[in-house]
Amino acid sequence: MKTGITIALLTISLLAPAGAQFWQQPEREKSTNVNLTRDITIEQKLNEQVPLNLTFRDESGREVKLQEYFGKKPVLLTLVYYECPSLCGLVLQGLLKSLRVLNYTPGDQFDIVTVSISPKETPALAAAKKQNFLKEYGRLDAAKGWHFLTGEEPQIRKLADAVGFRYVYDPKSGQYAHAAGVMLLTPNGKVSRYFYGIEYSPRDLRMGIIDASQGRVGSPVEKIILFCYQYDPTTGKYSLAIIRIVQIASVLTVLVLGSFMATQIYREKRARALSKREEVARG
Repeated sequence: MKTGITIALLTISLLAPAGAQFWQQPEREKSTNVNLTRDITIEQKLNEQVPLNLTFRDESGREVKLQEYFGKKPVLLTLVYYECPSLCGLVLQGLLKSLRVLNYTPGDQFDIVTVSISPKETPALAAAKKQNFLKEYGRLDAAKGWHFLTGEEPQIRKLADAVGFRYVYDPKSGQYAHAAGVMLLTPNGKVSRYFYGIEYSPRDLRMGIIDASQGRVGSPVEKIILFCYQYDPTTGKYSLAIIRIVQIASVLTVLVLGSFMATQIYREKRARALSKREEVARG
């Protein structure tokens, strides 16, 4: 009997701490819970001015101001961190996949600025990442237009806040939780377009670059095609704008009819003139 009681007491003493931990766990999780909608998202801030006086370090370790990469071309901004084990790599690989198809090259029609959101990362790490991606890209001349930066926490936060890129650092895992997407800025540093996810349509990127360039990039044909499309902020994609196609069709119809009427009037006048000449010749 005593043996049974002893075993029961021993069992209870062993299970009690586990039970307490089980019941307390939800409370501890609740206290560290992250609001995915509020804390890890990309909040659209179209036409928001990015602070171009922010200071970072480029892949060579040189201190640079963000404004050095603006003024002439649109800028594709990617916020990642170089030691990210998963999502950041997918974002950059997805961008690289589209860049290979795109007939535009960084440094020519647009620039790319990739900024690490981790203040612990170094220019040496940025340089290694740049070398790897340029090698995969296969266009070594893009080195002049694709910049990999690192910086301090206040500068990084100001840039991320300006474009609505919200992320959270998890000290337990030593990783950052963040959304997937890239931002396109005008030459003046205003947010022009957002592209979400880890795959980006080359067509959408090309149209976005033409759009953001404020008329500085794109052939006349590309600009006409762009007019037939409209950007949807909710999806980050371009779709056919039916109303614009109708407008173009209407204009073409008016031009065709106008040309036809002008031709008919010209022919009638010419016929009358010839008729008068014949009458004069007969008389």
